[in-house]
Amino acid sequence: MNLDALTEILSMVADGALPVGQAADQLKHISFEDIGCAHVDHHRTLRKGFPEVIFGQGKTSEQIIAILEKLEQSENIVLVTRLDEEKADVILSRFPHAQYFDDARMLKIEKEPPAITGRGTILIVSAGTSDIPVAMEAFLTAKAMGNEVKTLFDVGVAGIHRLFAHKAEIEKASVIIVAAGMEGALPSVVGGLVKSPVIAVPTSVGYGTSFNGMTALLGMLNSCSSNIAVVNIDNGFGAGYMAATINHVGVEL
Repeated sequence: MNLDALTEILSMVADGALPVGQAADQLKHISFEDIGCAHVDHHRTLRKGFPEVIFGQGKTSEQIIAILEKLEQSENIVLVTRLDEEKADVILSRFPHAQYFDDARMLKIEKEPPAITGRGTILIVSAGTSDIPVAMEAFLTAKAMGNEVKTLFDVGVAGIHRLFAHKAEIEKASVIIVAAGMEGALPSVVGGLVKSPVIAVPTSVGYGTSFNGMTALLGMLNSCSSNIAVVNIDNGFGAGYMAATINHVGVEL
């Protein structure tokens, strides 16, 4: 339930166009709805400005479908993260209008494109091509939340001249997300070039002493660039959500 939908219901009641009983039926699950396998949070859009996002990992296709059926009724956009292709195929058979993005392992139901309400441009940067799946999770999340989002891929420290070739674009961004694995050095470099906040995303790309992204995480946490904040390993969604929140400071989501 978003603010526009709630306002419409209340206005129709005030105008006599909607009986109170029918309005009550539409609003009886405004807080949450217990469907057995989940307590669907219908109030989240009113509270936070964006609907509940379904975490697909660990859920069955049937559970995800049950939650989607409830959220789709009242939301313009719904996201499912960490969704493998096998589950996505089952869900798409029930929601053929949904889109599945295999590179980001995300599914999106979108009734109409969200209005661009963010104050500036969010730039998503990946250190390597192998980091693109995590970067795309951030991209799709920030885009769904009403932001202008651009990408810059494969500009890591192994060939740092590639990054400097895009310096003007980097400096224009209001928020920057940097996804990097291996030693996780790229966010520090980007942070040292700009005044904008930089959200660092360590990825599990690497081998041996990368420890599935732990080395990148610790390196980013120890960055000497003062404008860097760090999210969890492979958490592109969290980075995209935080960037969108920063980009909407002073703006109603």
